[in-house]
Amino acid sequence: MRNAPTTFAILFAGTTAAFTQAFAQEALDADTDGDGFVSPAELQTLYADLPVSELAAGFEQVDIDGDGLLNDDEIALARESGIFPPTG
Repeated sequence: MRNAPTTFAILFAGTTAAFTQAFAQEALDADTDGDGFVSPAELQTLYADLPVSELAAGFEQVDIDGDGLLNDDEIALARESGIFPPTG
C-alpha cells in the first residue's frame, strides 16, 4: 500500500507528463513549415491571444542555444516551467 505523499507524487508526475505531452503536440502542430523547430512566428500563431512582448520575453527565456528557434528540449522547458500555458 502506498502512502499519501507517494500517491500524490505519482499522480502529479502523470499530470505533468500529460500536460507536457499536450504542449509538445501543440508545438508540433505549430511547426507549420515542418522543420522540427518552432519559430517566434509559429509560436505567435499558437498563442495569438498573448501580447507579442510577453511572447517574445518567454521565447527568449527558453531559447537556450540562442538560435531563434525552439527545439524539443526548449519546448519541454517552456511547458514544464509554465512560461507558456496550455492552449487547450
